[in-house]
Amino acid sequence: MKKAIALFLTLALLAGVFVLPVSAADSDTVDAVSLVRALGIMTGDAQGNLNLSNNVTRAEFCKMLVAASSYKDTVGGSSGYSLFRDVKSTHWAVEYIKVCVDNSWFIGYANGTFAPNNPITLEEAATVALRLLGYTSSDLAGSYPTAQLSKFNALGLHAGFSAQRGQYMTRADCAQLFANLMSASTKDGKTYAATLGYTLDSAGRVDYASLVTAGTKGPYTYKSGSILSSLPFSGSITVYRNGAASVLSAVTAYDVYYYNANLRTVWIYSNRVTGTYTAASPSAAAPTSVTVGGVSYQIETSGAAYQLSTQGTYVPGDKVTLLLGMNGAVADVCSPDQATGTYYGMVLSSAKESLTAADGTVSVVNTASVICTDGVTRSFETGSSTLSEKTLVRADYADSAVPVTVLTGASLSGTVSAGGTSLGTLTFASGAQILDTDSGGGYVRIYPSRLAGARLSESNVLYYHLDADGAIDNLILRNATGDTAAYGVVLSAVTNTSGMSVSGVYSCLIGSKAVQVSGSIVYSADKGPAAFYYEDGSLANIRSLNSVSLTSLGVSSAASAGGTYALSESCLYFIKRDDGYYTANRATVADTSKYTLSGWYDAFGSPAGGLLRVVVAVAK
Repeated sequence: MKKAIALFLTLALLAGVFVLPVSAADSDTVDAVSLVRALGIMTGDAQGNLNLSNNVTRAEFCKMLVAASSYKDTVGGSSGYSLFRDVKSTHWAVEYIKVCVDNSWFIGYANGTFAPNNPITLEEAATVALRLLGYTSSDLAGSYPTAQLSKFNALGLHAGFSAQRGQYMTRADCAQLFANLMSASTKDGKTYAATLGYTLDSAGRVDYASLVTAGTKGPYTYKSGSILSSLPFSGSITVYRNGAASVLSAVTAYDVYYYNANLRTVWIYSNRVTGTYTAASPSAAAPTSVTVGGVSYQIETSGAAYQLSTQGTYVPGDKVTLLLGMNGAVADVCSPDQATGTYYGMVLSSAKESLTAADGTVSVVNTASVICTDGVTRSFETGSSTLSEKTLVRADYADSAVPVTVLTGASLSGTVSAGGTSLGTLTFASGAQILDTDSGGGYVRIYPSRLAGARLSESNVLYYHLDADGAIDNLILRNATGDTAAYGVVLSAVTNTSGMSVSGVYSCLIGSKAVQVSGSIVYSADKGPAAFYYEDGSLANIRSLNSVSLTSLGVSSAASAGGTYALSESCLYFIKRDDGYYTANRATVADTSKYTLSGWYDAFGSPAGGLLRVVVAVAK
C-alpha cells in the first residue's frame, strides 16, 4: 500500500502541476481568465499581457466571438474586399467581422459603417451573445435593450462582472462573459460548449484538464541552444520545472518539456531513470513498455519506442537513461553519459533482478527505488549492495555508471527566515530541493517558503548539502511540516477486548475516499478529523486533530476569536450532517451566515505544522 501511495503522490505531483497554471481560489473552480485563455478566446498582446482593464472595441469583440464559435479554426487572412466604408480589405479584423456579419451575430449601421474601433457596450455584447446561442428578437418579450438584457441575465450570462446598461465592456468583463457563455444553454437546450465539441464535467462546465491537455504540445527533448526559439510565443511566459515555478533559463540538457501556446505556459521535467534495459513488452519489435532497473515504464512517444526496438539504438542488456515526461512515461532515451546528474534522497524499496546476457550468462543486479529531493522517484542500480528502506543515499550519473552511496548524517539547526530564503546563517540556493520525511517512510517534497519562520532543531534535519557558493541546494528533513500524513475523518471506531486480545474496526474518510481499517490494534484517535500515518504498507497510527471555532474563512487563512490559522494547501472541507460527513469546497462552506465552522489542526510538534488540515461546516 505504501508503494502505491508513493507512486500516486509522485504522479499526482506531475499531473497536478500540469493543470495548475490556474489562478482559481477554489480547487473545483477555474477562473474565467484562465478558461478563456485556454480556449484561445483571449491571447493577449505580444508580451502575453491581457490588459484586462482596457475597453473592448467592436472589432476586438468580433475576434473573440469567432474564437468562441464553430468558426474558431477556419478564419484565414484578408477577405480581399471591403465590408463597410470603415472596414477596408486591409483592416486587421476584416475576416472576423465578415464571419460575424454573415451569421447575423453583428450588423452594421444604416450609414454603411461598422464602427470597428468603437468600444462595445453591455447591451451590444448581450445582444450578440444571445444571437450566438440561437435567440432572435422574436424569442424575446419587450423592446431593445430591456428585452435583451432580461434574457441575458436569465441565462446567467451577466454573472461575475458589473458592467451595466450603457457602460463599455472591459477585457475582464468579456472574459467573464465568454466563460459564462460556455456553460449557458442554447435556444435548443444544449450546453453551448458541448456544441463546439468541448468535454464537459459533471456540472456541465468545460472540463479544464482535458482542455489544457488537448492544447498542450510535446513532449520535446531539450539538448542545446535557446529553448525560446522552439516556442511559438515569447514575452511573458509561465514556467514550471519539476513541479516548481521556474524560468526558461533553468532548463538543462536532456530535460523534457511541453508547452501550451494559449496559456503561454511551459512545463519542464528532468525525471530520469538510468539502469540496465532488460525487457520490452509486448515485444522488442514494437514495444509499448520497457523494463529498466527492475521497473516497468510505459513508452509515451514513437521516437522512444523506435530507439528501444530491435531496429533502434538500444537492445536488452544495454545501460540506458530513460527521460520521463509529465505522466512518468518514457518520452526519450539516451546513453547514461549524456544525462549526468547527482541526486539525494531516501530509499523506498529494494529489489534483485536477474539479467541474462547474450551468451546465456545470468547475473543478479540489486536496485533501489529512491524518492529524491525534487519529489521524483527514481530507480538506481546499487551493484552488490542491498539497501534498506529509509536509508539516505546519493546517486551520481556519470560515465555510464550509477554509483549509489549511503549518506552519513549532516544536521544543523536554526530558524528559517520569514521570507524562506535562509536557514540560520545559511542561505537557500535558487531552486533548492527539500524532502520532508517521517519515521514510517512517508515523504513530501516541499519548498523553502513552506518552512518560513519555522525553528528547525538538529532532530529535524537529517542531511543537507551545500553548492559551490555555500548555499543549501539539497535538504532532507524529518517531521518538519506534518505534511507527510494523510488527513481525513474517523467516522466510527469500534474496539473489542476479549481476554488478552484487542481489535478495532475503523470507518474513515481519508481525503475524500472511504476506507475501512480493521486489525489487532486499537488507535487512540476519537471520532472526528484525524491524521493517518502508514508504515510498511499498513496503517500505523491515527491521531486526532485539535479543533478551534472559526469566525471567518479566507483563501489561505482562517480567523478565530483567538487569532489566525494558516490553511494547508491540501485542506479538506466537509459539511457535517446527522447522517455523516460530505465533501465540499472552500467557497461553499465559507459562508458563515449559513454555517458554523470548526477548524482542525495538527499539534504534533512539527516546527512548520499547526496548519488547518480539515474544516468542518455545520448548517445553522
